[in-house]
Amino acid sequence: PDERGAGWIAVDVLAVRRKVIIDCDPGQDDAVALFLAMSAPDELEVLGVTTVAGNVPLELTQRNARMMCDIAGRTDLPVYAGCDKPLELEAIPAEYIHGNTGIDGVDVFEPQTPLQDVPAVDYIVDTLRKAEKGTVTLIPTGPMTNIATAIQRDPAILDAVERIVSMGGAMREGGNRSPSAEFNVLVDPHAADIVYNCGRPVTAMGLDVTHQVLSTRERVARIRDVGNAVAEATADMLSFFHRYDTKKYGSEGAPLHDPCTVAWLLRPDLFETKLCNLSVETRSELTLGHTAVDFWHVTDRPHNVEWTFAVDAEGFYDLLVERLAWFGS
Repeated sequence: PDERGAGWIAVDVLAVRRKVIIDCDPGQDDAVALFLAMSAPDELEVLGVTTVAGNVPLELTQRNARMMCDIAGRTDLPVYAGCDKPLELEAIPAEYIHGNTGIDGVDVFEPQTPLQDVPAVDYIVDTLRKAEKGTVTLIPTGPMTNIATAIQRDPAILDAVERIVSMGGAMREGGNRSPSAEFNVLVDPHAADIVYNCGRPVTAMGLDVTHQVLSTRERVARIRDVGNAVAEATADMLSFFHRYDTKKYGSEGAPLHDPCTVAWLLRPDLFETKLCNLSVETRSELTLGHTAVDFWHVTDRPHNVEWTFAVDAEGFYDLLVERLAWFGS
């Protein structure tokens, strides 16, 4: 916030190389977010990848994350398996969207990238305990169970968190798994409530913005034309991924949700954000997981998220194509 406490001033978020932990549940769009992060070694230092049950069960999300590391040539990147169920609720998988493997569209193989012996929550807690104050950015692109569990275990780790850039929630777009709720928040609304109210800066990528970055056939063709293994895998996954959402929404392509988090870190100028209060419904059977975003500041609830509401979609795909080409260099 500026010195008057109103509005926001521009900062150069690329002035330093960010240390990041990516917490994900691959999922084709999580996989693309991983590729995008790994394509930016000058801007992002990926400390580790933690996985959680979400789109598919944990045994598949951890394998899928390791497969993406193999495809990207990053078998050195540590991958950790985390929570296999939400904090209080039963799991809600999404195989009907992502396929039985979670990353249908590419051939499944046993990855060379090893699964670390340390549980993901232990890794998050230990890493943040050792980090300097305000130096690590967390990027949760699935249910936020791992992050919330780490915060519950040791709230002091939040001192090391610079920012949390999450994919979750919705305002004007309603819900994509229930009438009221976006999938990641619906799966573990109690975890989302903890993360959004943790007291650290949170940039939230909800359906309002992710539904603007559609993976149309033309855009997928641009990605395929890049001509390297990572771009080919991305195009194959997106070709499968869009089959469900194009029918559901009557759109020309599926929303590419999770890469918006990494794209914001690389090119914040592509996005429009507003400081808001976001509250998560954790009790109602009817609206469980609903994210009530006070966009117009009609309440006195404190601002706890930087809500993202618009994006330059063409610029987003220009960035994605440019970065995927990096793997061929």
